[in-house]
Amino acid sequence: MEPNIISRIREELALSVDEKTKSSSSRFFKEEVRCYGVKTALVRRIAKSYFNEIESEDKKEIFCLCEELFRSDYCEEAYIAAEWAYQVRNDYSEDDFLTFEHWVENYVNNWAKCDTLCNHAVGSFIEKFPAYVEKLKVWALSDNRWVRRASAVTLILPARKGNFLEEVFEISDLLLKDRDDLVQKGYGWMLKEASKSHRHEVFEYVMNNKKEMPRTALRYAIEKMPEDLRARGMEKNWKK
Repeated sequence: MEPNIISRIREELALSVDEKTKSSSSRFFKEEVRCYGVKTALVRRIAKSYFNEIESEDKKEIFCLCEELFRSDYCEEAYIAAEWAYQVRNDYSEDDFLTFEHWVENYVNNWAKCDTLCNHAVGSFIEKFPAYVEKLKVWALSDNRWVRRASAVTLILPARKGNFLEEVFEISDLLLKDRDDLVQKGYGWMLKEASKSHRHEVFEYVMNNKKEMPRTALRYAIEKMPEDLRARGMEKNWKK
């Protein structure tokens, strides 16, 4: 494997800074973020290009490179790490959960890092090893807001396919009264994706929990429903 691949990636990112992207990146986050300021489409191309050099390597070696990228705290490097982790999904084994958990707990510090890693890599892991969905319920009880968000957004793509409906509701129960708006948006988004295959069940869940569910989560959950159902969901009895 090319020994200086991380250095080369960092050099290319540094040379690809778009000043407009750099100056606007902080607008999307409440917290301080560390970004080069490279357009997402270009970061995606960089990730793909360099993965071609390492795809024949052992998964363990690739995960070590991902760890190094995550450790830098740069959003673009985290994106590349998450993309590489997803690219080796066919080689996932059960002990990889500990690696994913380590990354979420230690390196995820904004919604973009959370979603990029969890939507694809961690979500694919759960699809391959469904018993580990139980671990997401533990995440939902974490003191770390990003771990709690991760418990929901990991199921975005499985829920979109109509899977794990029972667990979607169980995780929503655990997060129901969460005061963090980014956690609320996370589980609301999960419910919205589940509603694409299970509209009736999700609408019934929302109506049954409407008095406790924050407005932000509810609005996300019913966003793709027909207008008449959205109107019923939005009417009175709000509890902020």
